[in-house]
Amino acid sequence: MPTRPARASVVVAALAVASSLSLAACGSDSLESGAAKASSAAGSATAAASQAVDQALADKVPAKIKQAGVLKVGSDASYAPNEFIGDDGKTVTGMDVDLFTAAAQKLGLKAEFQNAEFPSIILGVTSGKFDVGVSSFTINADRKQKVNMVQYFNAGTLWAVKKGNPKQVDPAKACGLKVGVQKGTVQIDDLTARSKKCTDAGQPAITQIVETEQSKVTADLSSGKVDAMAADSPITNYAVKQTNGQLEKVGELYDSAPYGIVVPKDQQALAEAIGGAFAAMEKSGDYKKVLEKWNNADGAVTAFPVNP
Repeated sequence: MPTRPARASVVVAALAVASSLSLAACGSDSLESGAAKASSAAGSATAAASQAVDQALADKVPAKIKQAGVLKVGSDASYAPNEFIGDDGKTVTGMDVDLFTAAAQKLGLKAEFQNAEFPSIILGVTSGKFDVGVSSFTINADRKQKVNMVQYFNAGTLWAVKKGNPKQVDPAKACGLKVGVQKGTVQIDDLTARSKKCTDAGQPAITQIVETEQSKVTADLSSGKVDAMAADSPITNYAVKQTNGQLEKVGELYDSAPYGIVVPKDQQALAEAIGGAFAAMEKSGDYKKVLEKWNNADGAVTAFPVNP
């Protein structure tokens, strides 16, 4: 449901032609599988300040991961500013990357991010392809049945329209509209429920224009293919900023919910260690510094429980 941070150098024209600009969406209630994209084992080029190892937390890391010294991280790098491909065309970067890179350092590990389609990441974690998933996943009951989720941020759903709102879009009265949304996100469920209310009342349904990548959703709105888009609040804020006045927010943020780091169900100790690393960074102030860097301090949380 929530949004993500901003990156300084995005080519606005690329948005208009549905390029690979990295805008992503929040976690969904669905757990579909999907083909992984080409992977990038590089970490963020703008990672947080180096963190000292907390030995008590490092001791909780499973022996296999500790021996490797690496956490393999699945992430959909199309969700700027939370996770996206950097200017070099291959490095996964963003707010989530900075946060988790620092948390991994607390555990004496290196985080290696691999780009994957959002709906495939949880399956990748449960199958052992990834050690963890870090991709703006909203914590919900369905996911918690399959994996552990470590709370680290809070976000909600926010809509955007073309500048001036030419279609007079109101998210509360969206019957008959074409709304862009990213595949696998909680916004799919939200729009489906809203559309059912429309048809139950004899009104036209909401037409969902579903894209695999958020960058394409944003491009669809910029080009007029859709009347509005719905995404996590950090993502929508970023899209508005990066399109240089082509888009604007509409309506209020709603359905705020926490994001969670995805950890295998049988790795409770690792999940607790990750939560402890975030708590240590919150205490030192480094957690807030990363959020401020990405203009997302309003999504800060003060507790990092497993499966809240």
